[in-house]
Amino acid sequence: MSQHWPKWLRDDGSVVACTEKVKVMTENFDELKQMAQDALEDGLLMEVSEAQMRAALHRLVDELVNPYQHRHSDHTAR
Repeated sequence: MSQHWPKWLRDDGSVVACTEKVKVMTENFDELKQMAQDALEDGLLMEVSEAQMRAALHRLVDELVNPYQHRHSDHTAR
């Protein structure tokens, strides 16, 4: 199911080039896409509005929490 995902970039704009990291990201996004597709199809089969399903999936992504947000913060400000 693999598709062409974007080049993965670090916060500084440099490319994540490690083959193993890119492989994991590709596998993760392939799985997420399939799960989202399955959820959309299930909702449609249960007569849920397509617009509502898409909005709910977007909201789900928007509500994800970055547990590492302070790891990449600017340490120069004191």
